[in-house]
Amino acid sequence: MPLKLIPPSPKRRTPNYSVRGTHLGCYIDRSLGTSEKNLAKKLLRELEKDIERGAVTGKGAVGFASAANAYMKAGGENKYLSPLIAHFKHTPLIDIEQTAIDNAAAEIYPNASPATLNRQVYTPISAVLKRAGIERKIKRPIGWRGNRMTHWLTAEQAFSIFDAVAKIKATERTKLYFRALLILYCYTGMRLSDALGMKAGNVDLEAKTALLYTTKNGKPRLVYLPDVVVDALRTLPMGEPDSRVFPFHKSSRLYTWLKLTCESAGVVLPPRVSFHVFCHTWATWMRQHGGLDTYDLIKTDRWADAESANRYSHVVVNDIAKRAELLPVGPKKKDNAA
Repeated sequence: MPLKLIPPSPKRRTPNYSVRGTHLGCYIDRSLGTSEKNLAKKLLRELEKDIERGAVTGKGAVGFASAANAYMKAGGENKYLSPLIAHFKHTPLIDIEQTAIDNAAAEIYPNASPATLNRQVYTPISAVLKRAGIERKIKRPIGWRGNRMTHWLTAEQAFSIFDAVAKIKATERTKLYFRALLILYCYTGMRLSDALGMKAGNVDLEAKTALLYTTKNGKPRLVYLPDVVVDALRTLPMGEPDSRVFPFHKSSRLYTWLKLTCESAGVVLPPRVSFHVFCHTWATWMRQHGGLDTYDLIKTDRWADAESANRYSHVVVNDIAKRAELLPVGPKKKDNAA
């Protein structure tokens, strides 16, 4: 039987097209990893060409599209896989090595930053390979970690910014919400998108918590709200449970208000540093005043790994460094009597 396209079916419990049959003596029975018919037809033609040129042989040659589909079925993140599936199609996993991955990154995202390439190409490919049982060391693009800025505010600077909101040119309602937003951001470590998307029904001021269903890490996070945040939120009129707490959207106007507020407070932020300075401030204060170490920060669910949380290790002097007090010093000289 020649290769045949099999549409999605509730009985098969999959939303994707599959291909089954034999071409030039090579039997194929695999998912195409897509629910789009036109793309599935294109992948089928590419599969036939791969068989004809000898790139796919026998039953054991697992292609990228099939492996990616298996990865997604197992609960893997599918956000960046579509362009990769379209690029690699049925390329056998054994052929997806460093050069092939580098070329894919350059072709799919020619103008992307190293950090973006790592997030949208190198990391998902590595995940698919590992799920398929292929452990391969993949070199990330130079500069993929980006410029990890950790500028934070002193307590005096933060307090000055909160007070300076009252001086910016905006309606009283806007200033009320904007001040509460900055306080929330500074004392919870939320990202700006988390704070702006927070729903009224997910905020419990009595329990002092806010539930964020969708975060950058892809996991829900129950955020603790200190008294200073609860007091600020109590000044806001809460709408229906499904309505957002803050009436703002991420826009240039929001950044202009922050710029004007900082200018009024006499606080100068480094270039390219804006709202995220409050998140860094929260993490820094949690280390300096809350006594948290790197792994304590991870337990707050704000960061997924030690590498990300460890950027704040330099803001406190650890006990090991304090052992410098044990180093030998010369005898103290007595002051000469006058």
